[in-house]
Amino acid sequence: MIYKADLHTHSTASDGQYSPAELAVLAKKRGMDVWAVTDHDNLDGLDEAVETGINLGLQVVRGVELSADDYLNLHILGYNFSAAALSPWIEGKKNGRDERKYRIWNFLCSKGVEIPLEEVDAEAAGGAVGRPHFARVMLRHGIAATWKEIFDRYLDTSEFQEIEKGTKPSARECIERIKAAGGRASLAHPYQIVLNGESLEQLIARLKGYGLDAIECFYPIHTVAQTAEYIELKRKYELYATGGSDFHGEKSKPDHLLAAWELGLDWLLG
Repeated sequence: MIYKADLHTHSTASDGQYSPAELAVLAKKRGMDVWAVTDHDNLDGLDEAVETGINLGLQVVRGVELSADDYLNLHILGYNFSAAALSPWIEGKKNGRDERKYRIWNFLCSKGVEIPLEEVDAEAAGGAVGRPHFARVMLRHGIAATWKEIFDRYLDTSEFQEIEKGTKPSARECIERIKAAGGRASLAHPYQIVLNGESLEQLIARLKGYGLDAIECFYPIHTVAQTAEYIELKRKYELYATGGSDFHGEKSKPDHLLAAWELGLDWLLG
């Protein structure tokens, strides 16, 4: 069966602009049948999202986006897992995510970028601090003119990747944890992954061996050629196709608006 869905969105539980309840309302207005909230390394918004979604007549998929250590921007999306089973591991990772803000702040200081850390904390509003919170404060202080410039110059570079090494679980552990909790795993935004020593196809073959179920084939800024490549890879390795907007809110990613991809999701919802 075909559903209108967005399986990649972020709330204030991580680094999004809207609360889980507000996101649910926006998803319903967008015309979705199925919606997933996939906060970074965080399950705190799931209960609010599910409760609001049920009241709106929206089918909500419990989700999460896990950052893997293998490569910069290698993220694994988890779906329909038991939150009770996955939560202890996620909670155990939170201290590391809290420490990360100091690594990022020290890195920026080494580049001559000094911004008040309390402003970054305020942007997170009690949630886990991530790169988008730093980026918003940097924009406000005129460090760069655009979101893209901030990431290209500071927060998405090979040098930045070095400060992240060894601080995250491997892709294998991410996938195996999701699967052990009864969930499904999809490779997020393949075009963003900064590969080193492997081709994308080799990576996907390796991840399939760990239990990967799907590839995020549909994404707002994938080119036609990229989408076709990912669809062919999912066919070749007998995976499923997911699609998501990676919506954080208009303030953070104005070119990532909520989507309503037409997806066959019986494998995920059944």
